[in-house]
Amino acid sequence: MTAKAVMVLGTTSGAGKSWLTTALCRYYARQGLKVAPYKAQNMSNNARVVAGGEVGSAQYFQALAARATPVGRLNPLLLKPEKDTQSQVVLLGQVHAELSKMAWRGRSASVWPVVAQALDELLLENDVVVIEGAGSPAEINLKDSDIVNMRVALHANATCLLVTDIDRGGAFAHLYGTWAMLEVAEQKLIKGFVLNKFRGDASLLAPGPQMLQDLTGVPTVATLPMWWQHGLPEEDGVFDDRSRSSGAVTQTIAVIAYPRISNLDEFQPLKNVPGVRLLWVRSPSELAGLSVSDWIILPGSKATSSDLAWLRAQGLDQAIADHAGRGGVVLGICGGLQMLGEALIDPHGIDGNGPGLGL
Repeated sequence: MTAKAVMVLGTTSGAGKSWLTTALCRYYARQGLKVAPYKAQNMSNNARVVAGGEVGSAQYFQALAARATPVGRLNPLLLKPEKDTQSQVVLLGQVHAELSKMAWRGRSASVWPVVAQALDELLLENDVVVIEGAGSPAEINLKDSDIVNMRVALHANATCLLVTDIDRGGAFAHLYGTWAMLEVAEQKLIKGFVLNKFRGDASLLAPGPQMLQDLTGVPTVATLPMWWQHGLPEEDGVFDDRSRSSGAVTQTIAVIAYPRISNLDEFQPLKNVPGVRLLWVRSPSELAGLSVSDWIILPGSKATSSDLAWLRAQGLDQAIADHAGRGGVVLGICGGLQMLGEALIDPHGIDGNGPGLGL
């Protein structure tokens, strides 16, 4: 292995791992280095088509930041949730039916050689590989089957940063608690703590960073400001529920946020369009104030029939029909477009047949 491995771990989901990994990819690329991103496993319905298959959206954009070609081995294992206890498995860009049927612990053991080989190849071919972890590395109930955090860090002998979302509170406890639950060999790989999404006077952080270093021996190497408009899509199904607009609102785009929404990250750029408010909708009351000029979008779905049933159970079907009846725009994308039809026809028996919205 010739490349330097840098790994971004997080105390929680949504701490800022994807964003920081993307930033580091661009930073190293600007130094004239050959850079590749890597995430062993992603659980997300946000994906991009690349040569030879598909890859998680985060790794796609990280590759662009690294000035590298997005390929499947940047995210060798992509899990696309279909139900609460079932996911479609994409291995090296291709759907793998047998792995999709396996229990998780057995699956993780069987795919580790593939995951490790993809990483080894990237390490041989690049100057720097920036690795992203998932969730928290201190999930002790998942330790034996975790192939995305510390097992990867140890395999690559990575220099690890541990990032936390200070905006949510409890950042120092999150950092110390996560570090303390790691094994000694794993703790030694943690070279710096990062406080992300900070707002306010940074001097008020003292003496927290020094006290944390006294406890762990690990310095706080960066305090990153809150930055709403970085323009990067959210990852792993985590999105900002707060309705956002850029400037005075002239149009609302309401996106139906059903449980198995896919590629929701594609809507994130709308948050930065002047005059547009992006609204995630889960109940009819949230559509009550729409004008005829506003849009309703039914996005893609990983489980079209069940998401349509959910939509009806919430009463959203009538609210959508009312908007269309007033002359408002209702747009369907992929599975959402199928919902708008007269019927869902499923000749392969995946989701089942049923009536559509008839719009």
